[in-house]
Amino acid sequence: MSKEISYTIEEVSQLLKVSKLTIYDLIKKGELPVFRVGRQMRMDAEDLDRYIKKQKSAPMPSSSVSVAEPRRTEPKESHNIVISGQDIVLDILGKHIEKGSTYKTLRSYSGSLNSLISLYNGECDIVSLHMFDGDTGEYNLPYVKRILTGYPYILLNLVSRKAGLYVQKGNPLNITSWTDLIKPHITLINREKGSGARILLDEQLRIHNISSKTINGYEHEETNHLSVASAVLTGKADVGVGIEKPAKMIGIDFIPLITERYDLVMLKTPENETLIRIVKEILSSSLFQTEISSLGDYDQTKTGSIIYETY
Repeated sequence: MSKEISYTIEEVSQLLKVSKLTIYDLIKKGELPVFRVGRQMRMDAEDLDRYIKKQKSAPMPSSSVSVAEPRRTEPKESHNIVISGQDIVLDILGKHIEKGSTYKTLRSYSGSLNSLISLYNGECDIVSLHMFDGDTGEYNLPYVKRILTGYPYILLNLVSRKAGLYVQKGNPLNITSWTDLIKPHITLINREKGSGARILLDEQLRIHNISSKTINGYEHEETNHLSVASAVLTGKADVGVGIEKPAKMIGIDFIPLITERYDLVMLKTPENETLIRIVKEILSSSLFQTEISSLGDYDQTKTGSIIYETY
């Protein structure tokens, strides 16, 4: 392969036929070197070739651990950490972590549920969550308690923000509630399974006894808030579920329906003690909070507060 060739993380995952989270885990361990172009990580073709050749010559490891047992990561010499989630606030958090420590932050842009499962599997270090539970009316903690069974963890608030419906400018179809989604002349653009927006929609449909089969476009998915908002802008869909900021960014209307708590969860392990302390200090710092405030559309009333902590 030529020196000039490089790959995105998605392209590497396709070449190796593994998930992107597996690639992030290898990067985190220092086994695959990467470089950044803006917010995007890329990998030199020659570095990927060297990794493949090394794996071909390495003996197969023996394993006595059941595949069903969660993998608990051991302390590593590398100071790379993976922050999973999509909000720009996480990029700002990563910048502050790097500024005040020896950690290098890598970013995974997976949805909330998939990120939480990755944390359980030891593939992420800091996971952002916005998952609504229709039975309790609470965000995040019901899911964390079910999935991180057996792990000690801490759940911290990052920000709160409005979630609701993207509609075209002027809201020509007069869409104002979840129940409007069943109208036959309205087409939805959905988020992928495992995302917080998808969970919010599915829980609201369950609460209102609405079958997803009655909603036009329910099966059509995009993988981030901005893509959903763009689909509404271009007329590909009439409505989508998301947060407020992307609507303002591209110039469509937003119907707020709920205030969601956007939290961070980290495992309480000996190797994470320093990271947890650093994150707590950043969240409570006036510098970080001023930077987030300048973005607009975020409620920082609970920023840095401990939502739940195991002992």
